[in-house]
Amino acid sequence: MKQRHLGRSGLIVSRLALGTMTWGGDTDEDDAAAQLIAFREAGGTLLDTANSYVGGESERVVGRLLNDLVPREEVVLATKAYSVTGPGPMGRGTSRGHLLTALDASLRRLQTDWIDLWQLHAWDPVTPWDEALAAMDHAVQSGRVRYAGVSNYSGWQQGACAAWQRAVPGRAPLVSNQVEYSLLQRGVEREVVPSALDQGLGLLPWSPLGRGVLTGKYRNGVPGDSRGASQHFKEWMQPFLTDAAASVVDAVLTAADGLGVSPVAVALAWVRDRPGVVAPIVGARTNAQLQASLAAESVVLPDVVREALDDVSAPPVGYPEQMPRWSSADLER
Repeated sequence: MKQRHLGRSGLIVSRLALGTMTWGGDTDEDDAAAQLIAFREAGGTLLDTANSYVGGESERVVGRLLNDLVPREEVVLATKAYSVTGPGPMGRGTSRGHLLTALDASLRRLQTDWIDLWQLHAWDPVTPWDEALAAMDHAVQSGRVRYAGVSNYSGWQQGACAAWQRAVPGRAPLVSNQVEYSLLQRGVEREVVPSALDQGLGLLPWSPLGRGVLTGKYRNGVPGDSRGASQHFKEWMQPFLTDAAASVVDAVLTAADGLGVSPVAVALAWVRDRPGVVAPIVGARTNAQLQASLAAESVVLPDVVREALDDVSAPPVGYPEQMPRWSSADLER
């Protein structure tokens, strides 16, 4: 598997990341072990988790597997903090107290002395963002964290935080933003992508298969054993089960048929090679699903196919992201 720098940093990661959101839940430890081994054999290095996944069980499973199966130094380990970990106002968010307490708890569950990439999982509207960033500085300076990133930040949030960190020598620069990005979710192209390119952040797309819809399994209805059929995920899936989404899926299936590859490979190759993207994060419940994603490594979309997918999935863009062609006289009004 090819490797890429994460943004304008010295951290090098595989251009496909393995997500572990279901580990310790829908994915048992034996299946997780099989996935980790297959991922490493394919040359994958970036392993992503969070302290909130399955109530912390995902981190525990990752910790046990890294202790038993794969040398810690061979994996670029990423985790996140923000979500509720205890009662009261200090048990959530990005306050200094909560973040540093959450970091120590993650290190214990992961059975490691350091996190390669520690990410703020979401924007906290009630905590000053410079406080959160100062906590990340402390974590890096203490050696418990090597690189700092964010997740689900908008363009202005990402830009403001990245500029703040670069303003003073010694602060930990932000190197990444983990965002939802796929052929069915291209909203980040309006502000997040341009900001990331400007500030030197690498993008780590989550749900690069459009919450599973781009695999084509929902094309003829909602399978009974799918997330779309569950009460817990039903509303989360609905935005991608529309006629417009079906047109994009049809284009992916047509491209896959013409290229002789899977729809998974087409969807992953498209987002993997978008500007600013470093490594799409694939979260597989089973090893068979992971193998389908790993097969995308050798796929390069021809320009005509990529352009056709761009056109059919293009999001609406208007002012101010797309400026009209005004004359100088118009601008003087």
